Amino acid sequence: MEAPRIAVVDPNTLSAIGLKGLLQSIAPIAAIDTFGSFAELEANSPDGYFHFFVAISIVLEQRRFFEQYRRKTIVLTLSLDTMSQLSGFHSLCINVPEKQLVRSLLMLEQHAHSGGRNMPPMPSEVNSKILTDREIEVMALIVQGLINKEIAERLCIGLSTVVTHRKNIMEKLGMKSVSALTIYAVMHGYVDINKI
Repeated sequence: MEAPRIAVVDPNTLSAIGLKGLLQSIAPIAAIDTFGSFAELEANSPDGYFHFFVAISIVLEQRRFFEQYRRKTIVLTLSLDTMSQLSGFHSLCINVPEKQLVRSLLMLEQHAHSGGRNMPPMPSEVNSKILTDREIEVMALIVQGLINKEIAERLCIGLSTVVTHRKNIMEKLGMKSVSALTIYAVMHGYVDINKI
């Protein structure tokens, strides 16, 4: 099975690289390519991409192309103002704190692909249970913003036990940040997006 391909098209290199990192956390089986211009995208078989995350300036310059891929295109904007967004396209404001951007990405994913709808099937090893029930409980509380002491009190366990669970969770999942953990927890249904 070939991994779905996602294109990030943004002349701002740092923005493109940062978004690529977040998207890899949300869709670990996807192949994500970054392009600094429409010409670069066009030279790499654009028809094969599952989604396009594109700077608004590029969509405006190449509106005819992106109109035909309206459902696949997410327009990257710098404003939360709905009046500045393109009608008929999904928009994503990238000028927000990381936690808010992650939440927006997850809401887009849940709206478009709830329960895996319109997505290729996931490899069986991705769907297998990795964490213990207690680790799942600890993870859910971490992503809801509780500190170690609060988690220990809530679960009636020692502080050092919480620290150990936290370390084991991050190692088992190969994650280095709470943002990545949040994405994993929401994507696997362990935490409601409205609780983060």
